Amino acid sequence: MTTSTTRVLALLEILQGGGTRTVADLAARLGVDERTVRRYAGHLLELGVPVESLRGRYGGYRLAPGHRMPPLMLTDEEALAVLLGLLVAQRTGPVTASGAASESAAAKLRRVLPKALGRRLEALLETADFTAPPRSAGAREAGLLLGLAEAARDRRPVALGYTDRRGRSSERTVWPYGLVAHGGRWYLTAADPSAGPATDPSAGPATDPSTDPSAGPVAGPAEVRTFRLDRVTGMHVLPGSFESPPDFDPVAAVLDSLAGAPWAHEVRVRVRAEEHHVRRHLPPGLATLSPLPPEDGADWTEVRLRAERLDWIPAVLAALDRPFVIDRPPELRTLVTSLADRLTMYATASAPEAPAPDDH
Repeated sequence: MTTSTTRVLALLEILQGGGTRTVADLAARLGVDERTVRRYAGHLLELGVPVESLRGRYGGYRLAPGHRMPPLMLTDEEALAVLLGLLVAQRTGPVTASGAASESAAAKLRRVLPKALGRRLEALLETADFTAPPRSAGAREAGLLLGLAEAARDRRPVALGYTDRRGRSSERTVWPYGLVAHGGRWYLTAADPSAGPATDPSAGPATDPSTDPSAGPVAGPAEVRTFRLDRVTGMHVLPGSFESPPDFDPVAAVLDSLAGAPWAHEVRVRVRAEEHHVRRHLPPGLATLSPLPPEDGADWTEVRLRAERLDWIPAVLAALDRPFVIDRPPELRTLVTSLADRLTMYATASAPEAPAPDDH
């Protein structure tokens, strides 16, 4: 590769960093004069790279918006970041496109990488593995994510089709506040100005009331609901606008909603420990914690959670290693006592004697 070609590619790499670069700055960084910089910019234009020239005191060169960056210009670290991002997102992240799309994107990137870097990354991809299987999703979910994101940013109401976990379908108008990725899924947190129960039983209780009649096409009290993106069957943006609460936290709303989802059992336990100690064993989205007034100089925390089964909770309470009081349900006390009896039996049981050696 000639020196001039190398510098043309170096100019492209600089412009890919974003913003407008003055001719004097480019000349200094490339080690050439300003006339040569202009000639290099012309070479990029001949290659189909949309380089824009800006006149004036603060003028210079920049890449036109929307230009797709050639992966060849990635540094080693940047190429590794992109490929690992695709791989990790496909395995463990909230998927918004098909696995085929992620694989084809990675394949295109690998095809244009320098051979030495390509061999090193191939070695990584061949030897790296994950404990979680690949997640599946379709391009429809990506379109929904982008459409809802625009509506949330522009404060536009949305007509939403939704199917809850019991298979019940409904149509309603919501005011999208934000999108949250949690546990490998995308969630929409939105105000629902319509009367009646939540769209999804897992939406949880209202977390923020709003009564602004100009906020959307339907006036009245608005309860914040949580919707799983993979259960949205359709959406279209409606005319009008709304105002979201200035201090609204979508992440907190989603985690509170998931923790308060209706399940078969409602558990309430008081633990003699500070909240941060309990939180290490019961993360947000699984349980709601509330500090209680101190008793006997010790801090107490109330734990509330919902569960389809109770059999895993005794082990969590044992891991806390703090005194606790079970307020509900009564059957949890039986399970805890049973676990304690089994642990006592295991701890006090004698080890079996080793068999005598065979003399023959």
